[in-house]
Amino acid sequence: MAVLFSTIVAAVAFGLARWDGATVPAALTRSGIAFAAALTLCLAILSTAEQ
Repeated sequence: MAVLFSTIVAAVAFGLARWDGATVPAALTRSGIAFAAALTLCLAILSTAEQ
């Protein structure tokens, strides 16, 4: 579930970056950063919720 949510966040970040006029490599970089940030946040929340 966390990976699915992070993928959706990355797709939205990619779309917003392209809409802003970024090149495809720059948009992929932004979406990769957004994916990593969202996945880290989800896993941090899940790990604290289990304790």
